[in-house]
Amino acid sequence: MTWSMRLLYALLWLGGRLPLRVLHALGGAFGHYAWCFRKRDRRNTIVNLNLLKLHEPGLASRFDARQALVEMGKSLFEVAKVWSGRPERALAMVREVEGAGHFEQALASGQGVIIAAPHLGCWELLSYWLAERTPLAIVYKPPRNQALEPLLIKARGASKVEQIRAEGAGVRSIYRRLGAGGVVGILPDQQPRKGEGVFATFFGIDALTMVLVPRLAERTGATVLFAFAERLPQAAGFRIHIRPAPEGIADADLVVACTAMNRGVEQCVRIAPEQYQWHYKRYSISPPGPKRNFYKSWE
Repeated sequence: MTWSMRLLYALLWLGGRLPLRVLHALGGAFGHYAWCFRKRDRRNTIVNLNLLKLHEPGLASRFDARQALVEMGKSLFEVAKVWSGRPERALAMVREVEGAGHFEQALASGQGVIIAAPHLGCWELLSYWLAERTPLAIVYKPPRNQALEPLLIKARGASKVEQIRAEGAGVRSIYRRLGAGGVVGILPDQQPRKGEGVFATFFGIDALTMVLVPRLAERTGATVLFAFAERLPQAAGFRIHIRPAPEGIADADLVVACTAMNRGVEQCVRIAPEQYQWHYKRYSISPPGPKRNFYKSWE
């Protein structure tokens, strides 16, 4: 790890000594800063919410772009509380768990479990909660800045979660783990590279969608569950949600399966919509046909 990453880790450790309410206050202030000065985050959030209004006006009316960026800021700062100490200290922030029976039943089946965890709430805390109950592997996409990867591995290492790159030998090891009845966590809403996914509806718009979760479910027979850690008001902690996957997620037709997977993400987002990653350019790759560019028109 480079000296700059060591310094960043030290700052994370120091930040983790602060109360959650202070971290959320700092994160909220950063969110307001992003609204005023981070043109790209503001633009992407506004575009995504305007698209949401066309297809889900009731959902879009529950929050606005500034609020979404405030929650984004909280998610960035609260991770210091998760990564900076013993897992039990982070797990003390979990106040409620809804749907734990789904997870226990899936574990008892011995058929393997895929946890589809959208970019919603505090997904790093969710990993700690799962790892406390069973050996867990998480699939991750290496960051664009390669220097950050050792930091991420070290920061997540306290929970003893196995971290697997979403490529080559890593994917093969996921199949083996699920075949042996293990548990794997995957972020299902990352846009794959062009040519590596299929287009499926996400909040009413065709979005290039990753196929790993449906393929794993079809080929291994593993149970797919959706889960996330909802941020509670006034820094009161977090509520874990675990939900069964929509029907069709293991369909051999990847468009059918990916549409079901996106529907599972949508169902989670509807619980705490302002906590989703609306600043992410989810629709930046066009489906076949006339090219679209929702984001460029706002530049």
